[in-house]
Amino acid sequence: MWKFIRIIPFFIVSLLYSQEEMVQSVYFDFDKFSLDDKQASDVVEFIKKADSTRIESIQIFGYTDDVGKDAYNFKLSTNRATTIQNKLVENGIKNKIIVTIEGKGRILIDDDIVENLPEKRSKNRRVDVVLNLKPLPKIQIPGFYNMIQKNHIVGDHIYLDNIHFEKGSSKLTTKSKNELDKIALLLHRYKNIQFEIQGHVCCTPPYQKEAIDKDTKKRQLSTNRAQSVYKYLVLKKIAKNRMTFKGYGNTVPLNKGPEYDRRVELVITKI
Repeated sequence: MWKFIRIIPFFIVSLLYSQEEMVQSVYFDFDKFSLDDKQASDVVEFIKKADSTRIESIQIFGYTDDVGKDAYNFKLSTNRATTIQNKLVENGIKNKIIVTIEGKGRILIDDDIVENLPEKRSKNRRVDVVLNLKPLPKIQIPGFYNMIQKNHIVGDHIYLDNIHFEKGSSKLTTKSKNELDKIALLLHRYKNIQFEIQGHVCCTPPYQKEAIDKDTKKRQLSTNRAQSVYKYLVLKKIAKNRMTFKGYGNTVPLNKGPEYDRRVELVITKI
């Protein structure tokens, strides 16, 4: 279950958050440590869908059921944890943020539990992937702006009001490029600012979080929109090491109309 609340645009947050966790469990067949394609895809998506500006570290813990000897189960649980680590690294997750890969062996079941014993054991043949999130600032809470400011803090969102896209397109309009020219001038002025470019889409069905780019014919429209802004800023001599980009699909609507959800925003990641 996801154990954190994402800040939504223009929502006034009155509570201060401490460090939070998200946990994803991956289940294995008896005496196995291999992953099928769906399991592999799910665990990778679990990491990539998280707010990358808040990810601090990843911990991976492997377990087995209570059948078999301790030494064998410790080895099996470690192999399961290592399988998950390898899959994440293969898919672009940086190994340096994976701080724990540990096999914890078997999970014992109380002697008086007999009902649904096979099901309970199946839930213990697993790996828990724990995603540790950085706490939000204790004194300053990130704000929402429509232009680059001099004194930002990490987590500030800059909503680029005049940068929108045609339906199904990731191509920048002339108006959008003019607006990005202004953004680039400010970024050259405030060279300490680093940021993530976040792309968004609108109007997809609830079960489909991403839209198809009509030019590439691939379901990665929000990523392509973020990348379009990234490439344009590179052309304007903004250093690549100051920027990253990521697509968030339709998961963060502004509830102001579809034209406002076909957008890109900047989130400050480092000052």
